[in-house]
Order: sequence, then C-alpha cells, then structure tokens
Amino acid sequence: MRLLPPPGPARVLTLGTLVKTAGRSLWLVASALFLTRSVGLSATQVGIGLTISALVGVLASTPGGYLADRIGPRGVQVGALFAGGTSTIGLIAVRSFPTFVLVGAATALAAAIERGARGALIAGAIPADQRVRTRAYLRATTNVGISVGAVLGGFAIAADTRTGYVALILTAAAASLAAAVVFLRLPAVAPVAAPAHGPRLIALRDRPFLAFTLVDGLMSMHFSLLTLALPLWIAGHTRAPIWMISVLTLVNTVLVVLLQVRATRSAATVPGAARAARRAGVAIALACVLFAASGALPTAGAVGLLGLGAVAHVTGELWHSAAGWGISFGLAPADAQGQYQGAYGMGYELGKMLAPVVVTTLALGWGVPGWLVLGALFLLLGALVPPVVRWAGRTRPGGDGAGLVTRPAKQGADLAG
Repeated sequence: MRLLPPPGPARVLTLGTLVKTAGRSLWLVASALFLTRSVGLSATQVGIGLTISALVGVLASTPGGYLADRIGPRGVQVGALFAGGTSTIGLIAVRSFPTFVLVGAATALAAAIERGARGALIAGAIPADQRVRTRAYLRATTNVGISVGAVLGGFAIAADTRTGYVALILTAAAASLAAAVVFLRLPAVAPVAAPAHGPRLIALRDRPFLAFTLVDGLMSMHFSLLTLALPLWIAGHTRAPIWMISVLTLVNTVLVVLLQVRATRSAATVPGAARAARRAGVAIALACVLFAASGALPTAGAVGLLGLGAVAHVTGELWHSAAGWGISFGLAPADAQGQYQGAYGMGYELGKMLAPVVVTTLALGWGVPGWLVLGALFLLLGALVPPVVRWAGRTRPGGDGAGLVTRPAKQGADLAG
C-alpha cells in the first residue's frame, strides 16, 4: 500500500499532519518531567491541570467546529495552529500551578478549535467517497509523527536539563507554525451561511448523534489500555520481561501505519461502519481476556498471550477508528460538518478524561476480574453502535436507518491502497 495519498489536498493534509504531530509528540513525551523536575509542580498538580485542559477541549470542540463552518475551515485551522504554537512557547514562562492551568487551557482551546476545523476542511476539500480513506492516511501519519517526536524528545529526557526542555518546547512550537504554513497550500473552502432560523449549534440538539458520540467516546478508553494499564500490568502482575512494553507499543504503531487505510474498506457506508464498530468491541474484549490470562502463566506463555492480545487490540483499534470517521461524516449535514466533527471530538476528549481512572481501577485495582469487566464493557459499547446509528438514520430527511451515505461499490477495492 502507499504510505502517502495521491498528490492533491489529501497529500497536503498528510504532510501537515506529520509535521504537527511530530511537534506535539516532542512536548508530550517530556511534559510530565518538565513540569515536575524543571517547573517544580507536584504530580497531583500536573494531573489536575491536564484534567482542566481536557475539560476545556470538551467544551470548545463543537463551538470551534461551528466557527470553522461560518468563517471557513482553512483559515480557522491555520489560525488555531498559530495560536497553539504561541501558547506552547508560553510554557517556558510557567512557574506556578495557576500559570500552568492558564497556558494549558489556552493550548487545549487552540487544539479543540483546530480539530473541528480539520474535520470541516476534510469534508470541504476531499470528495465524500474519499473522506474516511483520507482520515485513515492521517491517522497512519499521526503514528509516524508520534514515533519521530518520541525519539527526538528522548534526547531532551536524557539530558534532563531546563535548557534541553526549553529547546524541545521551542521546537514543538515551531512545528505547529510550520504545519500552519503547509496547510496554507490547501484550497480555500467557502464558509457556510448560518441558518436564518432555529438554533445555531444543531449538533448539540441531535440526540442520536450525541448518543453515538457518547458511546464512541467511552469506547475510545481502550487507547489507554496500551499506554497506561498494560505497562503497569506487565511490570507488576506478569512474568513477562519489562521490555515487552516497548515491543507491544512498536507492534501497535507499525500495524496502524500499515493497515489503517485498508481497515477503512468496511466503513465505506454508515451501516458498514456501524458493523465495524461492533466487530471492534469484540476484538478489544478478546484482547482484555488475553491480557488478563497472561498474569497466571510463566514467562513464555505470558509473552505469547500479551502478543496475541496486542494484535487483537490493534485490530479493534483499526476498526473502531474507521467506524467513527465513517459514521461522523455520514451523519453530519453538509452545511454543518465542522460543528459535527467538533461534537464527535467531544466524545474522544470525554474518554480521555475518564480512561485513567476507569482502566487503572479495573485492570490494576481489581486484577483479572477487572480486565473481564473491561472486556464486557467494550463488547457492550460496540454492540450499541448499530442500533444508535439506525436511530440516527431514521431522524435524517428521507432516512430509514438502513442505507445512509452509500458509497460506490468499487470503493472497497480502491481502499486497499
């Protein structure tokens, strides 16, 4: 498969995303150390500040998307990236908890607006039958960018000096500004006039869509299994070597890069995407069972089950991501893609807020029963998506819930990349 989409808007989006995510990863990989070791905040203060920032992201997502619809998504995205780069530089001035909260909230606000604008930009610049595929390219590229940023950020971590952290922050800010310049190469997407009558933020009144956003957001808690619960589980509850944490992370990253575009074949229609979400729930539930069973086995058996669990998890991750894009684009009115993509992002932010407490309490606090409860939860959430999507289909003009946003049949073969 291609690692880059064909020349055109999709490729510009991909290149800009690579620059942006590499820069953000530079900051994220060392943020906790900078804030605790250089600034002097406690771990509790860092956690509270990040939670407040995440809440700002949740609240700003839909209004940010609405702004992109009304003004034009390219200008809003570029402006948000410039604002995000500027607020990142502001981290250098952080000396106390209040200033950390202020700068973190400003950065989260810019990121939330940029996310909504990105969804509207994809909807406006990319043909309808290529949007899910384009999102797949962007996600694969995001994983590459995260890997690059993590490697480069490792040098600052190794130095563990304020000078190194400041250099990292400035590089991250420069990457945000550079991504804004790249996105200026995209064609301008005309703004959509606000409706003459009725509410402006219609996405927040669309109960079926909000129900999908909630279910999908809760399901997105599975991302923390790999980054949070599993490393602690391997280190404290299995006989597997500690280096398995890095191996499983690498397996996940490589498979997402190689297979995310291919995984979109099943999400070419909204009903197909709903079925993909149901399969995702099954795969992630299986991963939870395998992770739980690894704790009772000797080293070789634990390594084997952890590897199988990681493959099952990334399979569910690929289907879940593709399903979310297909459904969120397919259910959104053409004149409100920005605010609907912003509302869809609210779910992910909610899941990110809840995940640390939920996955650590269950997987680590309860042990094997907790892993099984998590598996049952993801199985249930995946099973809820198809009926929620059918409900949404019945509320659309002329919709019967059975065939929303049907793509050309040949598209499935094209998506193999």
